[in-house]
Amino acid sequence: MSGGSVRRRLALGLAVLTASGMLSLASPVTAEAASGAPSVSTASNSNGCSGRKARTLAFATGEVRVYRNGGYVCAVTVPKRQGAPQWMSVSLRARGGRPVVDEGHYTKRAGPVTVYAGRRQVWIEGAVGKGSVSSGWIRL
Repeated sequence: MSGGSVRRRLALGLAVLTASGMLSLASPVTAEAASGAPSVSTASNSNGCSGRKARTLAFATGEVRVYRNGGYVCAVTVPKRQGAPQWMSVSLRARGGRPVVDEGHYTKRAGPVTVYAGRRQVWIEGAVGKGSVSSGWIRL
């Protein structure tokens, strides 16, 4: 084999190893993001979020319940009066990332929405009807 052929084979092998490494790192994150919850097995509460309750943001027509499980943050908006469909939304954003939003006409809750925040600050918003709350950047 010539020197050029050996270099080409080494480069191809390195490219295959790099691509497989990137796929193995990306696939668990994609699966966790698609499921909306971390892969850590913990008990889930009735709102669909797992972990411990970290904060409650109350407002006139409902509240946003925020849970933390490792580096993951999960949020749901719950109305004060359940039953008839009403406009609800919940938004959760880790600093430096894009917001994850669930909004629509619901009877019981909006969400859950989950992001990986690590040790970064998060911005949480929730609304039920005309009432709403916004946390600003907070650390949980």
